[in-house]
Amino acid sequence: MRLYMVRRTRSFIQNNYADTDPETGRKFLTFEDGSRSYFPVRQPSTVKFKIDDKDTADQYARLFSPDVVDTINVLSLPRYGLGNYVAPSPHEPPTPNEAKLLHDLSRAGKRLMGFCRTNLFKRLESSGHAFILSLERHVLRNYVFLHAIENSLPLPLGTLDAGSLDTAIYDEDNDDVCVTGELFEDDDTEACTLKSIVAPRSDAEFRQRAAEIYAEYAEHYKKRFKWLRPSLFVKTLAKDLANDATALLLVLNRCGLWKSMQDTKLAALQQLLMHRHANEKVLIFTQFADTVHYLERELKAGGVQRVAGATGASTDPTLLSWRFSPESNHKRERIAASEELRVLIATDVLSEGQNLQDCAVIVNYDLPWAIIRLIQRAGRVDRIGQRSETILCYSFLPADGVERIIKLRSRVRQRLEENAEVVGTDETFFEGDGDDKTVIDLYHEKSGILDGEADTEVDLSSYAWQIWKNAITADPSLQKTVPGLPPVVYSTKQATPGLKLVASAENPPGVLVYLRTAEGNDSLAWIDQQGQSVTESQYAILKAAECPPGTPAQPRQENHHQLVLKGVEQIVAEEKTIGGQLGRPSGARFRTYERLKRYAESVKGTLFDTPDLHKTIDEIYRHPLRQNATDTLNRQLRSGIADQALAELAIALREEDRLCIVHEEEQTFEPRIICSLGLVHKES
Repeated sequence: MRLYMVRRTRSFIQNNYADTDPETGRKFLTFEDGSRSYFPVRQPSTVKFKIDDKDTADQYARLFSPDVVDTINVLSLPRYGLGNYVAPSPHEPPTPNEAKLLHDLSRAGKRLMGFCRTNLFKRLESSGHAFILSLERHVLRNYVFLHAIENSLPLPLGTLDAGSLDTAIYDEDNDDVCVTGELFEDDDTEACTLKSIVAPRSDAEFRQRAAEIYAEYAEHYKKRFKWLRPSLFVKTLAKDLANDATALLLVLNRCGLWKSMQDTKLAALQQLLMHRHANEKVLIFTQFADTVHYLERELKAGGVQRVAGATGASTDPTLLSWRFSPESNHKRERIAASEELRVLIATDVLSEGQNLQDCAVIVNYDLPWAIIRLIQRAGRVDRIGQRSETILCYSFLPADGVERIIKLRSRVRQRLEENAEVVGTDETFFEGDGDDKTVIDLYHEKSGILDGEADTEVDLSSYAWQIWKNAITADPSLQKTVPGLPPVVYSTKQATPGLKLVASAENPPGVLVYLRTAEGNDSLAWIDQQGQSVTESQYAILKAAECPPGTPAQPRQENHHQLVLKGVEQIVAEEKTIGGQLGRPSGARFRTYERLKRYAESVKGTLFDTPDLHKTIDEIYRHPLRQNATDTLNRQLRSGIADQALAELAIALREEDRLCIVHEEEQTFEPRIICSLGLVHKES
């Protein structure tokens, strides 16, 4: 991993590489030509929009009302939990293909219900327009299922994958009638023509539209769905579909059509763009494509000039970034003044990998439920070449305080826990760590909250290299002494008193192990006296090992080597489980590997369990992806590609030698213990 990935946070670079301007106190980097690049200050600022609970005409007050929140919280969401409705003994047994589909549904359990429920609340926080659209689409999809059940027609199953519900990789609404199942299909279906100009609002209107949609699916989109007979499910399915539809219809009719002229949040944004920053570039982020389209349309109608939107479906988001930030992308000669953008509205598709530092004003129109997403957004303009001393980071929050948002999120978390709708690693999707302090700090514009990830997020190689650099600067003789030490060298020191690096205890005694794995990855382990792992935080382990050069050695513990063996076993097992060299969890390589490994387990023993599949998984584990493969896989993952289609794509890329960078001369080595350090407590 150290050969392919270096992760250094903003604060790490400032602390270890930057100089300080004696006149201004600002940190800066010095380049070879002597030029300086200063670190700007990320200044959080709040844009407050009014919500008046006493005003019956207030659109946001109606949407955030307890009745609406309670309705969403008690929805059954049967389409996202179909595995809970499978008939135990259907009159006509399922075919082998149907049996496989039913098995996949049962494996999903309630997890997709949690994804769906959370997204509805996220869209409520994003914009009233996006939330209303979601409710309309959800009701319509329910009626499509009801139409099939009532007419004994096969049910059209779309992509049954959590990826299509994760706003970090997919910004469209999974309930949109144009999201027609698998997106990686070999057919020539034309652009979607299923959307209706007039939104239905009654049972009869929804039933009529659902019948039309079903007919289109069956005739023109058949290959893009998986189909199951309704007789394979219990009758409760139809009941829960109808109950959810009825409940959401009441919400839709109570709230009425969304009126942009009465949108106080939109009005606050227009004020910001046309008055406070009338002549500056402004980058607006939101989690949802629907909000992007809404803002682009309404801002243009309101007189904002040179504005465009970028989503995962945009033909060329890179070109939009060039038009918005031609200087930082070195495209000034290609972008005419008439084509240059002043305002760019984007989903998080642009929050990584784009140079946008011609701009120094960021607007978070909605707030992701994890602070890291806001930091990543700020990082798009806080890059080398940024000339402004201050980056303004606006966040939209209700004028009457953040209690409304905190209470809503708390109720969502409680509902997910009660219904067991969050399992295992899915918790990363919900971003729900329960830390409401972030929202409060944003509301009060606390300085430093958006400065960047903690140094605990820096990769191990960067920390180790910096420690080594500092050590040999202080004592150059170490450059000969340390490399001359034998392998498996060990020592013991007293644990640093008063330093608490883990929650369980104050530096528990045991051993620290430094291992180079068979894959060539450097890794650390901390094992306590009972042979259990203390923490997997590489930062915490390095801090536990820290000590001055003159620290006296302590006698070796009797079980030192046995504990070292436990550490080696833990590191090796962990690497086999998650792939130590797969990169960050949000990367294409890590996500593709995890998806394919899960898919291989689900098709074990079937015709889909092929040698090519396992060879592809092994190749992704052992070798870095080619850049073109990374781009292709990222694009498909953002589109919500299903597991089977992802497997077919990866296998095809491998067969064409377009998947990984494979060096035949690479060899496999045994794990090597570099050194170990015992930790003991001072005897009382």
